[in-house]
Amino acid sequence: MSLDLELLETSFDLIAPRGDELMDEFYDRLFEAAPEVRSLFPEDMRGQKAMLLGALVLLRKSLRDLDSIVPKLQELGARHVAYGAKAEHYPVVGGTLISAMSKLAGEHWTGEMETAWSNAFGIVAGAMLVGAKEARLAAAA
Repeated sequence: MSLDLELLETSFDLIAPRGDELMDEFYDRLFEAAPEVRSLFPEDMRGQKAMLLGALVLLRKSLRDLDSIVPKLQELGARHVAYGAKAEHYPVVGGTLISAMSKLAGEHWTGEMETAWSNAFGIVAGAMLVGAKEARLAAAA
């Protein structure tokens, strides 16, 4: 699958100045859409929000060389197993993040941006799920 790198970069740059708002909107939407995942997170979400925003910034900076961050994504997926994350959580997280981005971008958000981010999240989630599967296999051995 080919990614529209320019569209991903420009759409992220559009909302990046509102990163804190993005994190608030994302987690509000996530816990509304999937209340069962709230227990997987700390009560004080400040550190969690900073980590996710940092990961998104890293993704933005790495879009033109995604292969370089695949090992980090796999490690992240492996760590998420210990947190209780399941494969079925990934589509909810992706959809919720994209809808939060759309809300912040407002009238500037397009269907093409939605598709571009959906494709990018598919790659990110795929790499994380590989790491999660490897972690589960290692734990079972």
